[in-house]
Amino acid sequence: MIPPIILDIEASGFGVGSYPIEIGYVDASGATWSALVQPQAGWVHWDDKAEKLHQQSRQALVENGQTPHAIATHLNLTFNGQTLYTDGWYQDFVWLHSLYDAAGLNPSFKLEDLSLLLTIEQQSAWHDTEQTIRNTFALPEHRAAMDAKALQLTWLKTAESMPALVG
Repeated sequence: MIPPIILDIEASGFGVGSYPIEIGYVDASGATWSALVQPQAGWVHWDDKAEKLHQQSRQALVENGQTPHAIATHLNLTFNGQTLYTDGWYQDFVWLHSLYDAAGLNPSFKLEDLSLLLTIEQQSAWHDTEQTIRNTFALPEHRAAMDAKALQLTWLKTAESMPALVG
C-alpha cells in the first residue's frame, strides 16, 4: 500500500495577511523534510498566540529560515507532476501560494484535500487513530513535518483496517 504524500504548513496566524512560517512533508517512503520560512518584507501579520503555539519567534525565522525561492525550488524539484495532500486544503493552498508568489515561481505539483482519499469508515476512525499515533510515536503538534507524519501514519492505519473489496 503506497501512502499519500502529505504536505503541512504552519503559519503566522489565521486570516488576511497571515503567511507560512514552516513547510513540511512526508513522502511516500515515510521520509520527512521541513524548513522554516524566512519572512518577506510585506509579510507583517504576526499573532503572538501562533508564536507560542509553534515556539518560533519572527526573529528566529529571519535568522534561521530559508528563502521562499529555495523552498519552492526544492518542492518543485522533489514533487514535479505529483499530487500532494493536506488536511487543511483551503488555508494551506493560500499559504502555499503566498510562498510561491514571494518566490516568483509556480508549483509544479497539485495540492489536494486529504479528505478526498478517506472512506466513511476512515473518517469515523480518524480522530481516535490520530491521537493514538501521536501518543505512540511521541509526535509533537504544530510542527510541519511531524504533523504531516502523523497524518500519513493515521491514513495508513485506517486504510489497513479497511475490509478488502470483493470484486
